[in-house]
Amino acid sequence: MKTLVSLLLALLLTACMTIARVEGEQVVNGKMQVQVSAAWNKVNSAWDREPYDMWTQEGVPLDHLRLWAGVPSGATLVTKPTVWFRSPGERDPRFPTFEAALPADKLVSLFEAIYANEGVVNITRVEPTVFAGAKGVRFEFTLARRADDVILKGVGWVAVHKGEMYAATFAAPRMSFYPRLLPMAEAVIRTAKIRG
Repeated sequence: MKTLVSLLLALLLTACMTIARVEGEQVVNGKMQVQVSAAWNKVNSAWDREPYDMWTQEGVPLDHLRLWAGVPSGATLVTKPTVWFRSPGERDPRFPTFEAALPADKLVSLFEAIYANEGVVNITRVEPTVFAGAKGVRFEFTLARRADDVILKGVGWVAVHKGEMYAATFAAPRMSFYPRLLPMAEAVIRTAKIRG
């Protein structure tokens, strides 16, 4: 029964999504621009208004590039979903909140919490970087996804500029999709610029 309900819910949510091809100059949340040389597919949900843009090459279960721009202090990084069905003992998902004064390790923890809603996360590397022209951190992680036992590899970039957060994460199954699609995600990230 649980499998049937999950399948029906997944089909319903998929039916409410639209996908649009994006290429050339793109602006995220009116605050950050990127150049897209190889087209991506932008995913929009009719039900949820997430505070990030989500793009994919092969479909969201196989890869995703999420882009946050100009997230103000006190804002959550994901929207709280409507829960219609809950399994006995199921925990509430975490909704990390950005605070402008957070140190680099705590910024990474925000993204660890987002992905922990999907499975078991392990941060494997954190290093200083420049993202969108601002000093920040780059981090790598693995995710053992609970829904299908697939192991994903991911990378993220996060920086704070004038009290607002700018970030991106890319994740895909580690065996074939990640090594093939990571260069495309990095090509977008290298072009990121904060507007204003």
